[in-house]
Amino acid sequence: MKRFLTISRLMRLTLVVLLTIVFQNCSSDKIKESTDETVNITGFLKENKEDYSLFLEVLEITNYASFMNTYGTYTLFLPTNAAVQQYLKDVGAASVKDVPLKDLQDFAKLHILDAKINTTAFTDGKIATPSLYGQFLITGATNVNGVSSTTINKTAKIVTSNIEVGNGVIHVIDKALRVANKTLSQTIESDPSLTLFTEALKVTGWYDKLNQPIPEGKNTIDNYLTVLTQTNDVFKAAGINSIADLKAKYSHLGDPTNPQDSLNLFVSYRVLPRLQYLADLAVTQAVETKAPLEVIGVKLSKDTLLLNEETFNGVLEKGIVVNREKSDVTASNGVVNFVNKNFFIKKRLPAPVYFDVADQPEFRQLSAVFRKPGNRAALKKELFSDVTWEGPDVLTYDCSAKGSSANLDRGWHGDVIEILRHRTGNTQNIAFKTPVIIKGKYKVWISYRYQSQKAPLVKVYFNGQALPRLINFLEGGSNALPERVLESQGYKSHISPFNNRFNTRLCGIIDVPTTGRHTITLESLSPSAGVVSWIDVIEFRPIDMDQIYPRFEAGGDGLIYQ
Repeated sequence: MKRFLTISRLMRLTLVVLLTIVFQNCSSDKIKESTDETVNITGFLKENKEDYSLFLEVLEITNYASFMNTYGTYTLFLPTNAAVQQYLKDVGAASVKDVPLKDLQDFAKLHILDAKINTTAFTDGKIATPSLYGQFLITGATNVNGVSSTTINKTAKIVTSNIEVGNGVIHVIDKALRVANKTLSQTIESDPSLTLFTEALKVTGWYDKLNQPIPEGKNTIDNYLTVLTQTNDVFKAAGINSIADLKAKYSHLGDPTNPQDSLNLFVSYRVLPRLQYLADLAVTQAVETKAPLEVIGVKLSKDTLLLNEETFNGVLEKGIVVNREKSDVTASNGVVNFVNKNFFIKKRLPAPVYFDVADQPEFRQLSAVFRKPGNRAALKKELFSDVTWEGPDVLTYDCSAKGSSANLDRGWHGDVIEILRHRTGNTQNIAFKTPVIIKGKYKVWISYRYQSQKAPLVKVYFNGQALPRLINFLEGGSNALPERVLESQGYKSHISPFNNRFNTRLCGIIDVPTTGRHTITLESLSPSAGVVSWIDVIEFRPIDMDQIYPRFEAGGDGLIYQ
């Protein structure tokens, strides 16, 4: 009996030990499965102090280390210790602590973006999301001794890319980035190849205008300027070797400070409103200039950006090539681009404008969403610079069905803009600022995806003037009649291949009085109808142009000619 009890106790003890081990193993597995061990940006720097201690010190002194250790989606261009040491040497500081706090804060913010951007999203040009400092960063590529590298702001090479951390991604760079603190005038004057262009700025009075800093609190894209400059060699190739030659050729009034003088117009034609890097120019057809009522046509031919190239009376007038390698030079109040040939104001005839309303700068900055299949994003109206509306609803960018086998949303570029509750009392009188439209007469076509229920009846206004034909979003596309018969009735299909989920309505003919950007407004006439409305493209086609062709590539970026 005693032996039985001893064995029984031994078995019970063994069972308890086994159960404890099993419980511990299970608990260990649970803890491991539920805990994210990925460090955030600050944690990564602390774990790798031997390489990045100086930038960590920058974050700690500026009190940015704490928010870089919190939840979020950031991109950090991380300079190595050697890169920060070179920066300190350049600014004449013995240590990080010797740099003025404001300068150190600006330095840190220039290296951080409030979005997660991997190198796969880089293009040859501006990153869509600005740095926390507010200046944009430029990506590019370089090849040295057969080794290709990605560059940032043309000076820093990425040595290690796409390091995933808990709150974003890190790209290690071999040189610290520098804040562009020179104005446009100062940036141009500091380039020894631009001495003649600098003289032209000074004699016309444009040097002072381009030397003005951006006012505090007004650092929006609209308050910046872009300058198309040209080197001394470009002037020389045109037979212009001095400011005297330039005056003799262009100053027809003998007073370059007079805005009507041709030399003043020569310069003002090269000054563009807004911040326009090459990536921005490449997606527009024409840009305004500071020369009154004058625009510059823009065309992208493969990887070459051309200005004012067009065919007139069957003759091709070759465009001015933009120097991609030298351009995209950031200044404190704008950006400097370079051209490879001298040019003057070119009188332009009316030209088609294909306005993709979903291509708004606020949506374009969402690099993980914009024209990425399967994505949507909604933004409040306070965030938009070129779109206004009445009502509390958001405006939605929708690329969710691009490439879908259902073939529902394959408009041009594969995206549409979605207007929620497009009815009186909600989203009402939504107004879009158009791209530049050259003075002349145009037919206005609006392409939309039809709604099967409760769709609004919409009146269209151009610069406040009502157009005669209404849009009924319940009307789908049709190919039952020949395309020219449909056109005569005020309808057409704007995409190819045909998709009856999309329809295009002729709203009327407009007379554009001045070259520039204008306003087109959609007013819902339905007090209770209106679930959502989807708009794809608004076309402004000269009245003497073919109104059907070119069509737009469904789900793509191209134009389809007959």
